[in-house]
Amino acid sequence: MNGSHLILLDIDGTLVDSQDFIVEAQRRAFAAQGLPAPERERALSVVGLSLLEAFTALVGKDAPVENLVQAYRTAWHQMRADPSFEDPFFEGALDFVRMLIARGDVKLGIATGKARRGVVHLMDRTGWHDHFVTIQTADDHPSKPAPDMILKAMEETGTSPHHTIMIGDTSYDMAMAKAAGVHAIGVAWGYHQREALVHAGADLVVDDFAHLTRAIAGMLADASAPAA
Repeated sequence: MNGSHLILLDIDGTLVDSQDFIVEAQRRAFAAQGLPAPERERALSVVGLSLLEAFTALVGKDAPVENLVQAYRTAWHQMRADPSFEDPFFEGALDFVRMLIARGDVKLGIATGKARRGVVHLMDRTGWHDHFVTIQTADDHPSKPAPDMILKAMEETGTSPHHTIMIGDTSYDMAMAKAAGVHAIGVAWGYHQREALVHAGADLVVDDFAHLTRAIAGMLADASAPAA
């Protein structure tokens, strides 16, 4: 396995602009239960959590959370089959991942609150199956910000915390990275504000993929430089 560094990527809000998809799926889920849907900002604030944690945060433990989760999954699958609901990549996201793949000196992984089925759809869409050596999803781990996804990714790839970088758009991603003892880079174009990312432990917050590319290049160059 090439590369001493492991770069873990979140998906929703980091690579993919899925906000309209998520808000509509939530709207349908709440409607199916005869409940009013949350406002858009509130709906997006829970992106990154597992579905059970997300809906619990939105409605509380006394509400029909399990029913909402199932209704959301049903809506998601229905919408996924409709081409008009395809969620776009953020500008620069595809080029960024292609750059990382072309480097050949890093290992790539996914750490996401999405279900594995959603990640498979992304990999099918992009042809990335052979380029990501570890994929951690909400199906197999406690919800972010628990560190389990990153810890498992490091175990699978034989990578130390010092050589692992987590890139995400929410405070949950940053807190997860800090709990796992790895580097945390926040992206400013996602679903949580810059201040929340910094407060949760981001080592750096980048403004666009060009900024992120420079940051990664600098971190990898510093790591490979000989000691003085």
